[in-house]
Amino acid sequence: MLVLAVDTSTPVVTSGLVRLGSEGDAPHISTVAVRLTDNPRAHAEILTPQILECFDEAGYTPADLDAIVVGVGPGPFTGLRVGMVTAAAFGDALGIPVYGVCSLDAIAQDAHGGEPDGGELLVVTDARRREVYFARYDGFCRRTEGPDVRKPAEVPSEPSSRVAGSAQHAALFPLPAVPVYSPSPAGLVAAISPALRAGRDPEPLVPLYLRRPDAVATADRRR
Repeated sequence: MLVLAVDTSTPVVTSGLVRLGSEGDAPHISTVAVRLTDNPRAHAEILTPQILECFDEAGYTPADLDAIVVGVGPGPFTGLRVGMVTAAAFGDALGIPVYGVCSLDAIAQDAHGGEPDGGELLVVTDARRREVYFARYDGFCRRTEGPDVRKPAEVPSEPSSRVAGSAQHAALFPLPAVPVYSPSPAGLVAAISPALRAGRDPEPLVPLYLRRPDAVATADRRR
């Protein structure tokens, strides 16, 4: 399968083309082309040109795609919508399925690195307001807690033995850091590979905002 993977849940605008195949019972995932741009204020301007650059580099066209995978957060309202709307628009135009993935799951997949037991992992990303989005994973990359949003002091380090995600926020935890800072295209595909390989219908795309928006109507603010 040729899969387009995009994510705008972090300051890094992520897009890439990924090949998903099989080696026996295990998935085989290879990155064909990737573009990563660290610019939290230009998701809307950067994402589609990045996607087109990936097609040009790999020698494919959108018609060659079999599926699309998009990170659904948790992340900020505006940035998250850019990636999800773009993915949904491509999927609708091409008539192919669009799968949503928790972006923290994708980071965990990259940090896990395919090890059969990589140790328990904490993943944190910037939630602003001096808070973090977080999730916790066991040694087999299965999510055991989260996703949720809290102040860093309210997120216990234990029982995790490693931390990944935003370098600035990972440094707040007394754990060895894995140098994986944002979701990669391969990590996004790995997180949903069982559904892709089985040909299951995707769930509806639902953004993981985890809290109410900063902007509210005047009447709501009075209430």
